[in-house]
Amino acid sequence: MTRVGVDVGGTFTDLVAVRPDGTLEIRKVVSTPTDPSMGLFRALESLGMGDEGRGTGPVPNPQSPTPIDVLVHGTTVATNALLERRGARVVLVTTAGFEDLLWLRRQDRAALYDLAKAHPEPLVARRDVVGVQERMGPDGAITALTEREVSRVTDRVHSLAPESVAIALLFAFRHPEHERRLAAALRAGLPGVPVTASHEALPVFREYERTSTTTAEAYLRPKVAAYLRKTWALAEQHGVKTLRIMTSSGGTVSPEQAANRAASLALSGPAGGVVGARLLGAAVETHDLLTLDMGGTSADASLISGGVALTEGAESVAGVPLALPAILIETVSAGGGSIASVDEGGALRVGPRSAGAEPGPASYGRGGTEPTVTDACLVLGWLDPQYPLADSVRLDRAAAERALSTLPLSHDVCVIAAGIVQVATAVMARALKRVSVARGIDPRGMALLPFGGAGPLFGCALADSLGMSRVVVPPHPGVLSALGLAAAPERVDVLASLHRSLAGLGDGELAGAFRPLVAAAAAALPDAGLTRFVDCRYQGQGYEVTVPAPRDDPSTLAATFRAAHRARHGHGDSDQPIELVNLRVVAERPVALPVSDGGRRRGGDEGGAAMGRRMIVTRDGKRVRADVWPLGELPAGRQLNAPAVLAGPDATGLIEPGWLGTVHASGAVILERT
Repeated sequence: MTRVGVDVGGTFTDLVAVRPDGTLEIRKVVSTPTDPSMGLFRALESLGMGDEGRGTGPVPNPQSPTPIDVLVHGTTVATNALLERRGARVVLVTTAGFEDLLWLRRQDRAALYDLAKAHPEPLVARRDVVGVQERMGPDGAITALTEREVSRVTDRVHSLAPESVAIALLFAFRHPEHERRLAAALRAGLPGVPVTASHEALPVFREYERTSTTTAEAYLRPKVAAYLRKTWALAEQHGVKTLRIMTSSGGTVSPEQAANRAASLALSGPAGGVVGARLLGAAVETHDLLTLDMGGTSADASLISGGVALTEGAESVAGVPLALPAILIETVSAGGGSIASVDEGGALRVGPRSAGAEPGPASYGRGGTEPTVTDACLVLGWLDPQYPLADSVRLDRAAAERALSTLPLSHDVCVIAAGIVQVATAVMARALKRVSVARGIDPRGMALLPFGGAGPLFGCALADSLGMSRVVVPPHPGVLSALGLAAAPERVDVLASLHRSLAGLGDGELAGAFRPLVAAAAAALPDAGLTRFVDCRYQGQGYEVTVPAPRDDPSTLAATFRAAHRARHGHGDSDQPIELVNLRVVAERPVALPVSDGGRRRGGDEGGAAMGRRMIVTRDGKRVRADVWPLGELPAGRQLNAPAVLAGPDATGLIEPGWLGTVHASGAVILERT
């Protein structure tokens, strides 16, 4: 069975095909921001053309040269819709008196020390919020929902001519009857208009996050559904038998499920990278990892502990809270295409603006003129201007130097370039600290796994910033996200709220509460493995810790929670009563990939000879001569002395002075501080 993972990024589209014998085929093409599916199918068409085939035709060819059993797609269509505010026009239906909930938000500030900075506007206009005369309390109906009110609300929503409708009523997570009646009436009265009810999208407590998530789902669903329909139709034309879509939780779903869970795709692409990092970590027997995916437009930091990716909910994407299961990912604007500038105070900045794929960095020769991180790396000699990045993109050093010279900092472009990479390193280091130090985890006992097209260039610098002594460079870091997509399990998450004191649980009560969730998960993904989790907290706390609940034993659950709370927050021996808040069931069907070594590309030249030497400039401005080694094609056990450049077909790495590299059997290069 041939499985293919395709990761559509802001600058490049990456593809990894895993053949039945375990061999990998890798492709990288330029993304097409106006139509992401175009880059996807250009990458597919390049399969079977040999290592130099790049698929340059602008129109997809229905006759794919290679049969594909499963195509797993990581898409940014939902993320881009939130960032660019190009979703559907939503009408929100909510309990009367709570129409301003999305504007009131929480008490947190957009910026702690900037009193003038405002939060992003909600995804719905205030004039498009319809209040309903009804009220549910924790024990049931307080104000009944009449048929006359249902008709009035339906007529009012119809008059607003929405493209999508969201319904979020108070206590609908526990008593969804009023939402069900309104949803049925609106679906009948507005045929063809998607209607999203909160008890279907997110049946858990906290009305602000539930309303925000439901609104985001309604906002994204039409655009995501249209994209998936088009993609699936084209995939069938290309001979793809099965299409799976990556979700933020690190698993895949069918296109039909994804169309009805559009908000769960907000971190689709970055989640694939974490799955790939976990796969490589297992191959090199390193299970505690800080990961950094540095692509063309941004860098994504995450954490893997004990071989498991850290998952948290209630995160924000583009300023929109989404309380859905998602791998913890901290995104910063420090990609290869991030634009460097000088602010009003004369300080050098990197990002948040990006050159993207069109026109791209100045060195791409596609019309860009502003200096970027990629231009700086080229000027320092870290990148080879003779080596194509993707398609026909070759780097132009002279163009990079002209772009950097526009910054009023120095007459020496190497000094400017070194400053840019230092600022970019600081930005990414802060993201890594937010997913580790800010959560009570000491990064010094972990390994750093940088990947993406530019990540391995910054591995040593980032490790130095965090006091880490070990860096793992994948054999093909530029396409690790695509490999993670191909290896991602099928997964479904089912949630429900249960507010109970742990000590007050009766015999069999927890099992009874889990029973409908287990049934729903088993029905959504038959023959899958089921894992139960409980969100717990000490009484009076405003946050929870998610812990596994394999048995209905309150004492075991209490001990598990206290240990997890201690690891997360530094204390866990409180005598305070423990409360249960939410129940979760994860159905997961793993994928048996023949790749067992983390992604070494078989069949290549493993002679391991150096490709030559060239002069580079280190981040502290020193000019040194570095060996150039073929990343992914080196024999196991080979030692690589610094300074050295690791030149791969999809990414480039850097071994800085003070570090020593050793090639692992997987093809990964393990860097250790000397």
